[in-house]
Order: sequence, then C-alpha cells, then structure tokens
Amino acid sequence: GVVGNPSGSKCGTVGIQGIAWSFGGMIFVLVYCTAGISGGHINPAVTFGLFLARKLSLTRAVFYMVMQCLGAICGAGVVKGFQTTLYQGNGGGANSVAPGYTKGDGLGAEIVGTFVLVYTVFSATDAKRSARDSHVP
Repeated sequence: GVVGNPSGSKCGTVGIQGIAWSFGGMIFVLVYCTAGISGGHINPAVTFGLFLARKLSLTRAVFYMVMQCLGAICGAGVVKGFQTTLYQGNGGGANSVAPGYTKGDGLGAEIVGTFVLVYTVFSATDAKRSARDSHVP
C-alpha cells in the first residue's frame, strides 16, 4: 500500500501525516499556479458549488469540470505509464472502504469532507469577509 515501506527506503516511512502534508502542499501549489487561469479550480465539487452559488456560468462550470476530469485521466495514465506494476498492484489507484467500515460510512465521510472543502473555499474567497470579521483571537 501507499503507507507501507516494502523497499526499506527512508522515503517510505512518511506515514499518514506525511501523506496528508504532501497532499495539502500539492493542493496549495496547484491552486496558486492555476489561480490566474481558472481561479484555482482543480476540483469538480468546488466548481459545482461555485456554479450553484451563481459565481460561475454553466458553460464555464461544465468546461472546467470536463477539463478537471480529463486532467485526472491524463494523470492516471502518466502514473500507469511510469509505475505499471505498482499501479496494477494497487488497483489502479481506486479508492476502497477500509475493513470494518461500510460503504455508507465511506459515503458519509466523503460528503462531510467535500462539504468542509467547499465551505473552506467559500470562506476563503468571500469578498465581503475581512480579517476583522474573524473569530480567531
């Protein structure tokens, strides 16, 4: 798996926290790099949320979501091309529910996680909000 360290290399011992920091850092870099092009849209859920909030036209939202999905397909193709054995050994990167949890648990976690992501984006991009409105001391 991703967290395991079959090769014994130091890079294989980053653990869950290291993976989380890597994902967070990559999201930061991707949003920063694409902010001037698409407003930092790299997730179809965020794009759909902004469309529902009428901050994005239907045409632009559909275009962004199609391109986001094509980007994901291309990314999977690159990984498969460079790491075929690992790609196939890990089920092609498909997510699955861990033992002890139901598909309903997984769906619930995805819904909550997506809500938190979209809420964070809305909070961070709200033009009416200023630092003095913050509840942080």
